[in-house]
Amino acid sequence: MKVDLKQVEEAAKELYIRALKLLPPDIKQGFDALARSERDAGAKRILGTMMRNITVAEDTDNLLCQDTGIPVYTVLIGRGVEVDGVALKEAIRSGCARSTREHPFRSSIVHPTTRVNEQTSCGRGIPVINVDFTDATETLTLQMVPKGSGSENNSWLKMAIPADGVDAIKTFVVDCVLQAGGNTCPPTIVGVGVGGTADLCMHLAKSAATRPLGTRCEDAEGAKLERALTEAVNLLGVGPQGLGGDSTSFAVHVETAATHITMNPVAVNMQCHSARRASATIRASGVEYGY
Repeated sequence: MKVDLKQVEEAAKELYIRALKLLPPDIKQGFDALARSERDAGAKRILGTMMRNITVAEDTDNLLCQDTGIPVYTVLIGRGVEVDGVALKEAIRSGCARSTREHPFRSSIVHPTTRVNEQTSCGRGIPVINVDFTDATETLTLQMVPKGSGSENNSWLKMAIPADGVDAIKTFVVDCVLQAGGNTCPPTIVGVGVGGTADLCMHLAKSAATRPLGTRCEDAEGAKLERALTEAVNLLGVGPQGLGGDSTSFAVHVETAATHITMNPVAVNMQCHSARRASATIRASGVEYGY
């Protein structure tokens, strides 16, 4: 299959808009689950307010949150797909810029030192575009996450000492959640990366944070750590919006990679309660949108 770059550009534009306006069903189900289990009356009311805000935003075709975030695209290229990689990235960047020019939402992207805003949600190195490959035949998938600064500002990396074992990982994650408090607009998805190099570990944490609720780490030890950390985090009492309660996090997600014998990197990256994402699958037959 030869990829139509016009389709890619249009999909990149549409995904940004959809991600800002439509909350994935698994996150809504996560809210329902927390509301049922929450024991604190005040926290239960806050969860109810959050859920009503989501409903109103979607019913009135408005943004779920005013923070349009840093646009992050992941491209999954299947077997038998023919595409010019440079042109592919240009098409995604063009679609990202069009979404902001053609639709009334704020560009949040500025130059790091001059703070100049191009008003396109683009800039040097932005949008972030990650490229990987998949077994799917003649399929190209675009995944888009608008990563808000409230959650992205709460990111940490620790080069843990291997001899300190799993306890060091758990302690670091719990400490990060406590430090974040209400700044990430909880309930959150806490993404944890373990292993790899420093940069890979941070990437793993973000991948974990943006995974759908209900998914599990493919590494058995990572999945075991997810269960333990989810329980621990929701015993901290941070609660929705940091105002107390049981509902600190929808879940803790973990991704792992092999690492060097003399180090054990651990990273934390969070998603706020408006855990937005959207996806498009491009085939010869057309484009299918989802989450």
